[in-house]
Amino acid sequence: MGKEGNRRHNAEFKKEAVRLVVEKGLSVKKVAEDLGIHPNMLGNWKRQYLRDQEGSFPGKGHVRQKDEELLRLKREYADLKEERDILKKALAIFSRQGKGSTCL
Repeated sequence: MGKEGNRRHNAEFKKEAVRLVVEKGLSVKKVAEDLGIHPNMLGNWKRQYLRDQEGSFPGKGHVRQKDEELLRLKREYADLKEERDILKKALAIFSRQGKGSTCL
């Protein structure tokens, strides 16, 4: 087994490696050895693939569809909190101005 270092593997490589284990029935250890990767890495890829075949290995910068909605809602929540905080500060400022001066 070679030293992997910080090699990056694309989605096709990962899917093909997992396919050899899942569809061909080869052992994780054998496939990992043949590909020069650590068996634990291949085992993780297999679990990820079996958990979500369609959305597995989205790649860097790509978000799964279900996670995309969560990110959108988090951004919207942060915007709403910011707007609320601005309004609170404005209310405090206007409340102070009203106490010391007389309105016409």
